[in-house]
Amino acid sequence: MTNTAAMLGEYPGSIALDRTLLARVIEEALVCFQTCTACADACLGEGNVAGLTTCIRTCLDCATICAATVEVLSRHTGYDADVTRAQLQACIAACKAAGDECEHHAQMHQHCRICADTCRSCEQACRDLLAAMS
Repeated sequence: MTNTAAMLGEYPGSIALDRTLLARVIEEALVCFQTCTACADACLGEGNVAGLTTCIRTCLDCATICAATVEVLSRHTGYDADVTRAQLQACIAACKAAGDECEHHAQMHQHCRICADTCRSCEQACRDLLAAMS
């Protein structure tokens, strides 16, 4: 059991979401946050920074949204399903955008390939949780 699952298990009240899916999304978003942050930084270290401006911006946007997603999904007191849905939709959009952008550079930069794969994984986890909410 991960720390995420353990913490969700210790919540004193009920959680209106599937705890296994919830833990998966939180963990995927944490990894995506870190990977996108590191990818943007790696892009800044490349020789052709000007050609990577969109990639840097998209990765940083995704990292920010993934961090916010972790925060929203980690709080259950006063739960609002509409806010959770909106946050998941934002995370899906950000992960798709960053994944698509990083794919354009994946042949040339290994960090972009890793980031694209990570974004796709987080995007799918968010889609799975959103579908389970319906």
